[in-house]
Amino acid sequence: MTEIRLGMVGGGQGAFIGAVHRIAARLDGEYRLVAGALSSTPEKAKASGAALGLDPARCYGDYREMAQREARRKDGVQAVAIVTPNHMHAGPAIEFLKRGIHVICDKPLTATMAEAKKLAKVAEASQALFILTHNYTGYPMVRQARAMVARGDLGRLRLVQVEYVQDWLTEAAEATGSKQAEWRTDPARSGAGGALGDIGTHAYNLAAFVSGMEPEALAADLAAMVPGRRLDDNAHVLLRYAGGAKGMLWASQVAPGNENGLRLRIYGEKGGLDWAQEDPNRLWFTAFGQPKQLLTRNGAGADPAGQRVSRVPGGHPEGYLEAFATIYSEAARAIRARDAGEAVPEEVVYPTLKDGLAGMRFVEACVQSAKRNAAWVTL
Repeated sequence: MTEIRLGMVGGGQGAFIGAVHRIAARLDGEYRLVAGALSSTPEKAKASGAALGLDPARCYGDYREMAQREARRKDGVQAVAIVTPNHMHAGPAIEFLKRGIHVICDKPLTATMAEAKKLAKVAEASQALFILTHNYTGYPMVRQARAMVARGDLGRLRLVQVEYVQDWLTEAAEATGSKQAEWRTDPARSGAGGALGDIGTHAYNLAAFVSGMEPEALAADLAAMVPGRRLDDNAHVLLRYAGGAKGMLWASQVAPGNENGLRLRIYGEKGGLDWAQEDPNRLWFTAFGQPKQLLTRNGAGADPAGQRVSRVPGGHPEGYLEAFATIYSEAARAIRARDAGEAVPEEVVYPTLKDGLAGMRFVEACVQSAKRNAAWVTL
């Protein structure tokens, strides 16, 4: 099939996540990058496009110009990846969605709930799809865990324990010229959540994706451990679910010795699951009263839900970039179906606008709770 013509907003020289998106889009041969507004200044945007080999005529100085001109071209972009800081998600997404161009957007949805609601209104009126890159949902063993929970292998769920811990902001990196640290600790660009919005939303989304549950209420203790830091760098959150299940979420960027420690544990009446992102090809399952079982992508007990998004033979590790590529490939199947006037295949799974709004409600509720001395807040 012909590659989907992809544009990109953000992700120019010096950016981290833009390169990750480009690799993910290329991995399964589904997309071809043809245009971009890759930086906040026209000069850097054009230089970044040239470095990627883009046609100079399609290296735009700003996303509005790009949306207008690409929408008029017969060979214009069919989808656009938005890989900017949080405060620059809503504007570009709205411009492209209004023109019927599919949007693949980095998380969280936006910087503020007001922006999220405005974006949601436009997305719901558009014929184009909106895909949110909560990429950890793309791991095969995460898909397997989700299928096992849905099948009832754990019985009625009782406990959800999720954490995402890092150490890269243990010192004031934002004061040393680190571009990644500067915007993530700036409320004007990041929004109301620091670590909470950056990695806490990933943890929250992963727990919801696998468990199939969203909490009814939460109580959050947020802290900025580094003196002078304007946003949280550590969050402890208690979660209450319908039916009596309880949960805990820990997100931290000031925990020395941790790089990208995303871990999910779920326990029910009949058993428990344990998965860690730094060892993503393995899922531990324990049926109550039985020995612990190690499940792998292609080993005994592998579930079709995980095997469908696995690319390499068992024993060969599949990791972060492949999981990210799964979101892009699932999006490609949805885009091709939508453009052909067909229903999106039932097995295709990717984070949507609904997940983005849930993440924004989570951040908003945590901030409200923290301001009230960790009082319980209804979601």
